[in-house]
Amino acid sequence: MKRDGTDKSRPEWVPEQAGAGDGFTTHVMEGIHSLHDGMSKRPPAAPRQGAVVKRRELSVEEYQEGVLAGDRVVLAQAITLVESNALRHQDKAQELLRRLLPRCRDAIRIGVTGVPGAGKSTLIEALGTRLCDRGHRVAVLAVDPSSRVTGGSILGDKTRMESLSRHSNAFIRPSPSGGVLGGVARKSRETMLLCEAAGFDVILVETVGVGQSEVTVRSMVDFFMLVTITGAGDDLQGIKKGIMELTDLIVVNKADGANLIRANATRADYEQVLHYLQPATEGWLTGARTCSATTGNGIDELWQVVEQFKRVTRESGVFTRRRQKQNLEWVYTLVREQLEKNFFSHPAVKTAIPAMEKGVMEGTIAPTMAALQLLKRYSVE
Repeated sequence: MKRDGTDKSRPEWVPEQAGAGDGFTTHVMEGIHSLHDGMSKRPPAAPRQGAVVKRRELSVEEYQEGVLAGDRVVLAQAITLVESNALRHQDKAQELLRRLLPRCRDAIRIGVTGVPGAGKSTLIEALGTRLCDRGHRVAVLAVDPSSRVTGGSILGDKTRMESLSRHSNAFIRPSPSGGVLGGVARKSRETMLLCEAAGFDVILVETVGVGQSEVTVRSMVDFFMLVTITGAGDDLQGIKKGIMELTDLIVVNKADGANLIRANATRADYEQVLHYLQPATEGWLTGARTCSATTGNGIDELWQVVEQFKRVTRESGVFTRRRQKQNLEWVYTLVREQLEKNFFSHPAVKTAIPAMEKGVMEGTIAPTMAALQLLKRYSVE
C-alpha cells in the first residue's frame, strides 16, 4: 500500500470494475512503480540468473575436445565459427577442421529435396526419429532461406521438427543460405565434417526446394532422395528429367488413407520413367517407393534402400571414388569463391564499378567491354 492508502499493485488506469485485479487482463509486475521512485539512486543491478551474458570465445583445443566428446553446445559453436566470414575466425576454423579431419567417422550423407508441400521436414523427422531410437546419431542440416533483414536463418525447419530436436541422439542445425542460389549454405561441407567428427553417423541435408541448388547438393552427399506427392507431375514437367537424373531414390509421400491408391499409381509412373533415364550412381538402379511420414508406413523400407545403396557402392568402390571427386570439386569451388571475393574487394575495381554500372544501364558501354575493363583494372593494379 502507498502512504495515501491506495494499492500500489493496481495502476491508476485500471477500471474501477476490475475488482482486485486478478481477473484483469493486464497486470503490472512488482517493481515497475519503482521506475518513478528514485531509480537513479540505486546501484547497477547484478545480472539476473539466466540473463544473456557474452560467451567467452573458446580456443581451438577447447573446440576440438568438445566436438570429439559429442558436446552439442560446443558443436553448435564450432559450426558458427566455420560459418563466420570474419577474418579473425577463418584461421581458427581451418585449424580446427585440420585437426578434426582424421577423426571424421564413417557417416552416410543423404540429400533430401522435393516439391513444396511434399512433406520433406515431416519425412526427415519420421526417419530421423526412427534411426535415433535404434541407436543411430542423426544430424540434420536444414538449409533455411536467409532473413532479408539480418542475413540469419529463419529457423523454420527446427520449429517443425520439434520431436526430433528433443531426441538425445539428434542434432538439428538450420543454416542461413547467405544468398547462395537455391538456398545452399556455403559452409555446409565443413558443417558435415564437424558433425561426423562429433560422432553422428547419419547426416541429412534438406534443401529449400526444387531448382538449381540440387546440383550443388548432389555434389555434397552420397545418396540423393527426391520427395514428391501425387498430383505433382505437372509441376515437375519442366525440370523432371534434370532432377530425376540426379536422384538415387524417388519417394512418393503421403501414401495413406484415400490417397494410397493414387500414391501407388504415381510410384508406378515414376518407375516407368526411370527406365528411360541414366542412373545417377554407377552400378545403382534408381527406384521409387511410397511412404507416409505421418503414419510411419514405408519409413523402414526407405532406410533399407539406403543401407543397400551403401553396401553396393562400397563393394564396387563407387562410394569412395565419389567422395574423392567431391573433395576435389570443393577445392576448386573454394578457389573460385576466393577469386571472386578478391576481385570485387580490389580497390581499383571497387572505384570503377559505379561508372561501369551506370554506363551499362544507360547503354553507353557494352557489357563485354565493361567486364574487360574491370578485369584489366584488376590485373594491372
